[in-house]
Amino acid sequence: MNLSPRVAVVILNFDGKGYLERFLPTLLASDYANFKVVVADNASSDDSISFLKRNFPAVEIIILEKNFGFAEGYNQALKQVQAEYFVLLNSDIEITTNWIYPIVNLMEADKQIAICQPKILSYNQKTHFEYAGAAGGWIDFLGYPFARGRVFETLEEDKNQYGNSSEIFWATGAAMFIKAEIYKSLGGLYGFFFAHQEEIDLCWRAQLAGYKVACCTSSVVYHVGGGTLPKGHRKTFLNFRNNLIMLSRNLPLREKLWKVPFRLILDGVFAMKCLLSSDFDSVKAILKAHNAYYKWLIKINDQHKFSKKPMDKLSGVSNHSIVWQYFIAGKKIFKEIF
Repeated sequence: MNLSPRVAVVILNFDGKGYLERFLPTLLASDYANFKVVVADNASSDDSISFLKRNFPAVEIIILEKNFGFAEGYNQALKQVQAEYFVLLNSDIEITTNWIYPIVNLMEADKQIAICQPKILSYNQKTHFEYAGAAGGWIDFLGYPFARGRVFETLEEDKNQYGNSSEIFWATGAAMFIKAEIYKSLGGLYGFFFAHQEEIDLCWRAQLAGYKVACCTSSVVYHVGGGTLPKGHRKTFLNFRNNLIMLSRNLPLREKLWKVPFRLILDGVFAMKCLLSSDFDSVKAILKAHNAYYKWLIKINDQHKFSKKPMDKLSGVSNHSIVWQYFIAGKKIFKEIF
């Protein structure tokens, strides 16, 4: 009798035929007794769907009628998936054979763990951590995300310095395990974000609801990175806008009243730095992001139902400013900050 919980690995695809062709064979060979692979297509313009039907008949296909973006795309797709665990997996991930069991075993052993990620290493430099999650995401008290093994653009070599599985603040959306019932009870990803920081917002809400977020370092995957939305004006805009909205949605009022204005000032300082270096695209993106944040604040201002807790009551929060530590104090790696 098969006692393993049913796991649905769901890839949200947009024009990703090349990645599907490269990485699906190893994914389908995963060492786990009870899993399925689902590709939810976000209105691709390439021939991803016909390619899947021809070459990977075992893969379930969900066709979305338009490009909903990462956040709402997953919300729409997961409504149509039945499983005990959802795995949100980027198309540009190479898995290792035994990557599912360690995480499921950890989450089954501790029922309070709602969300968990594997260790994320770089596909192109497999000795090093990868930007999107590394060995588990943290956040500083002002809302700047970083990770064990990655602070801003500094990526550490993996020397097993973060070999312990541990509680974290956020798990990467590139390879996120989440209990299906909890995903539903949390309301899923915040669709308004489209892409970027939606996984941090979800993990924050999970902690506010009393659950744990973890990284299981005995599970390892390799991430190409930048495969869904490359660096540029759009990415900068989404990161700055969504971070401000996330703070407004999740901080208790007494923290929000000073942290959000302070962050707006710091954004302005960064915009001035970009201006002085003639990075006009970033300046425009930041100004556009602030304008969009104010519009959200006035017109939409979606608030979730979970009670707001001070950040220092949550796991994976640093009481140091990583902006100060990194740019002023010259501390470039995670362990130097603590």
